[in-house]
Amino acid sequence: MTPAPTVLVGIETGGTKIVCRVIDEAGRTLTDTRFPTVTPDRVVDTLVATIQAARPAGAQIGGIGVASFGPVIVDPASPNLGRMLATAKAGWTGFNLTQALKTRLQAPVVIDTDVNAAAIAEQALGVGRGFHSVAYITVGTGIGGGLAIDGWTLKGGLHPEIGHLPIRRAEGDDHPSACGFHRDCVEGLTAGPALAARLGGRRLDAAPEVRALVCDYLGQLSASLLLAWSPQKIIFGGGVMSAPGLLSEIEARMRLELNDYGASVVAEGGPYIVAAALENAGLEGALIMARTASQSTARGRP
Repeated sequence: MTPAPTVLVGIETGGTKIVCRVIDEAGRTLTDTRFPTVTPDRVVDTLVATIQAARPAGAQIGGIGVASFGPVIVDPASPNLGRMLATAKAGWTGFNLTQALKTRLQAPVVIDTDVNAAAIAEQALGVGRGFHSVAYITVGTGIGGGLAIDGWTLKGGLHPEIGHLPIRRAEGDDHPSACGFHRDCVEGLTAGPALAARLGGRRLDAAPEVRALVCDYLGQLSASLLLAWSPQKIIFGGGVMSAPGLLSEIEARMRLELNDYGASVVAEGGPYIVAAALENAGLEGALIMARTASQSTARGRP
């Protein structure tokens, strides 16, 4: 008997939009949809309808990968895997998208953070290919980071929250933090809302004093990640990173911070901080996770 065809589903959830892509076993896209992040029940209804409409008659769902905004429980051993923790997104605190999709679609679901998923994708398909360990940092509305080691990601009691690591303010920088929790975290001083307040409508290239702060603070963050995680590459994504030359300036500040300490040997040999190569790394990572889940199920593993 010919086995039933299989489809894979990748989902990336964000603070403003949800992206869903369904592909066949050969990797061909069957549907690629995006819609606003509304209430959880409406999101689930839309996802289920989208996936079912794209699935060919008789096809099975081999796996669903979810690259999620956080904070969310991603420990595979937790009975609450997939449950969203306290978030400002109305209605999402306490909701479990993983369990909802499992119940409605009767398919294996794997969840990780959007930045961990992006790290997986850049390591497998992007600028991180050939490296044993890569860190991915996104700088946009917030700052988040993930670490991929041979296709596996760093997660434990929760998941990395590098945007809230403290940094040393530059002398004279008394600008209010945009973070409601911390006065001196890198997200509160350098992410999109903080930069918008600092720039006052100017472009980053037209505000050298703000650009210097961005390079200082992201350089400090990069040095901390090199010391703590020792990745072979740090990959930056997000809208803030589009300014020409910014990454090389951040790397120079990172090296100054390290001051030739032993960990700096990791960064030898060409640019260490590089730009993300994939247009939608989180979604690509979700599809990789879905394929892994499908293969594990086929081998009879949970």
